[in-house]
Amino acid sequence: MTAIDTIRLLAALAVICAAAHGCGYLFGALRQPPVIGEVVGGILLGPSLLGLLAPGARAALFPASGAVTSGLDTIYQLGQLLLMFLAGAELRIRAGGRERRTGTIVAAAGLLAPFAAGAGIATLFPGVFSGPAGSTVTTALVVGLAMAVAAIPVISRIMMDLKIMDTAFGRIVLMVAVVEDVILYVVLAVVLGLARSGAGHPSGLWDVVGTTAVAPTAAYFTAVSLLFFAGSLTRGARLFRRVAGHRANIVARQSPVAFRLIFLCVMVLLCLGLGINAVFGALMAGVCAARGDQGADGDGAADVDGAAAEGGPAVWEAIRQFSTAFFIPVFFVLVGMRLDLVRAFDPLFFLWFLTLACGIKTFSVLAAARLAGEDPLFSSSLAFALNARGTIGIVLAGVTRQAELINDRFFVVLVLVSLVTCQIAGFRLSKAADRLRTATVIGPRRQLRGTRAGR
Repeated sequence: MTAIDTIRLLAALAVICAAAHGCGYLFGALRQPPVIGEVVGGILLGPSLLGLLAPGARAALFPASGAVTSGLDTIYQLGQLLLMFLAGAELRIRAGGRERRTGTIVAAAGLLAPFAAGAGIATLFPGVFSGPAGSTVTTALVVGLAMAVAAIPVISRIMMDLKIMDTAFGRIVLMVAVVEDVILYVVLAVVLGLARSGAGHPSGLWDVVGTTAVAPTAAYFTAVSLLFFAGSLTRGARLFRRVAGHRANIVARQSPVAFRLIFLCVMVLLCLGLGINAVFGALMAGVCAARGDQGADGDGAADVDGAAAEGGPAVWEAIRQFSTAFFIPVFFVLVGMRLDLVRAFDPLFFLWFLTLACGIKTFSVLAAARLAGEDPLFSSSLAFALNARGTIGIVLAGVTRQAELINDRFFVVLVLVSLVTCQIAGFRLSKAADRLRTATVIGPRRQLRGTRAGR
């Protein structure tokens, strides 16, 4: 990079950060998720507004190619990895007993019905969704994922703000979202692996075999993705604690934050070596590190001296602060800057996909919750909460567009649907928050404290 390139990159980052935090603050003041404001900030700086009103200024500030673009792309990737790292730290299932029963029924219905519907629609009309590298199989899987996905970070933030996180409702929502997302992450890992192999891109270990035949390629990426996720969930926390608490690990003692970031990089490199997309390494790194800090290593053993978990909450807060101050907001602004609402936005496509995706997800979750014995208010609140696609929907849109599996029109629709469903979920839950705080699951029927049924 030349001195001019450095100046232009710093100027671009200053404008992006100002837009991210300024719009995020405004949306937060309106009791909306700040992430929506960050994406809107990107829309204002992108071809939808700045590029339309002052194309010369936008080209000077955000050139289409060169060192500045490469620098912004690097920060985009780092922001995405840190977002998934923190999302992985929140992947916990805390529901038990009857709550687990309700959650299991809702998870099965809320995952299978939307996924099957999306895959079926994409199979019938692949050209509506598919990008240059998309095939009938990958397009069907991506659209199925888009219909079924739920966003743990956004849902968690909404419920924390409304003080309904540590309730029967909150535990069921998080359980369902975790189960759905883990399964969907595995499917997405397989899809991206197939796409890279089929397009002739480096696919890690699979390159040694040197074949692009569909059957063995699909078998490899399915097996390696399942093994990676299973190994991370069962043994990853114990491994993290052992390495973090080892006497020779001077890095962990000098800077626990640095050690966790190194662990993140190692897990990402492992994924890339296996041919799995980097975001899944970041996700599982967050899962392993957070569970290791809490002593939840999968077999109930806390086998090291506790140095691994020393200052755990403070360490995670430090990671969260610098990530949400710079890298993650920049990531969301850059996502917004890639939305071209002038040329690539199809209002009819957006409306019918939003209606279909929300309608199928709502009906399946609502029917499952009612089948489990929940009342209409509790059931409908579950349906609205699990419709929030949020950050995970945006990541899905970003990685599949980057892999050229979807076209620009569907990319725009996916991001907008993710934003709109967050707003709908937040509005609906705020209206029902008081009732949900008193809800308890007591068997095939749910009871409200303080009501006649509760007495």
